[in-house]
Formats: sequence, structure tokens, C-alpha cells
Amino acid sequence: MTTESPSFIVRGATADDLSGIEFFIQPFVESGRLLPRTTDELEDLLPSGFVVERDGQIVGFAALEIYSKKLAELRSLAVSDACRGQGIGRLLVDACLSVAKEQNVFEVIVITSEDQFFQGCGFDFTLPGEKKALFYQTRPQA
Repeated sequence: MTTESPSFIVRGATADDLSGIEFFIQPFVESGRLLPRTTDELEDLLPSGFVVERDGQIVGFAALEIYSKKLAELRSLAVSDACRGQGIGRLLVDACLSVAKEQNVFEVIVITSEDQFFQGCGFDFTLPGEKKALFYQTRPQA
């Protein structure tokens, strides 16, 4: 999947993007907006990952991790602060959701501090029937 606009390109991530993705997400990890990802984790996400480029530079990234036919997780969504508000995040979410639909994945979750953005993309806090995700943390927060 490749989408172009006058100022940026959304395309599937490749192995050639790996170091660029690592460099791009590092400030998001350092600020606590993204969880750290090892090189191996990012490499595993490449087949269902997408980058947004502007003038040859990565300005956005997201990936879909498929756990089963029932569940996938939208992971590591990041958009350069200079490019926020231009629809890049939405294009990345749509690209990941397209993969989920193509693979017949039943549900896609996202763990985020950007509730309103994801609600605008069709996500909600509960599933039909009032099902909710609950979490238990097994180690102290860093």
C-alpha cells in the first residue's frame, strides 16, 4: 500500500527503513510517549508496518502486530511534532486497519494516552456487550 499527497508518501516499511525507524522513534521513547522497541521487535513489525516520508525523511510510523485471527494491536504510532495535524496519523491508522481487515482479524486494540485521536478513528473504550480490557502490572514503573 502506497499513498501519496503533495507533501508526503505513506508506504509499507521495508528492511531498508529499520535504522531510520529506530532513529525516528527514539525521541518518542525518551519522552515516554512510546514504549521502547528492540531492533528485533521492530524488524518483526516491518511486514505490517508503515512509514510516512516527507522529502526523503521519515515523519511517521505505525505497525500492526497480529496476535491471532481474533486480535491485533496497533503499535508504535508516531508522527513528527512538526507534521502533526496534517492527517498523517489517521493515514497510518487506516493503513494498519486495512491490514487487519485483509487478514480477517476480528478486533484491533491500541494502548494509548491519546484517547481522543483514536476515538476519532473509530476506537472506543468498550466493545459491544460492555467488554473492557483490564491490566495488571507485574513490575514497578520505571
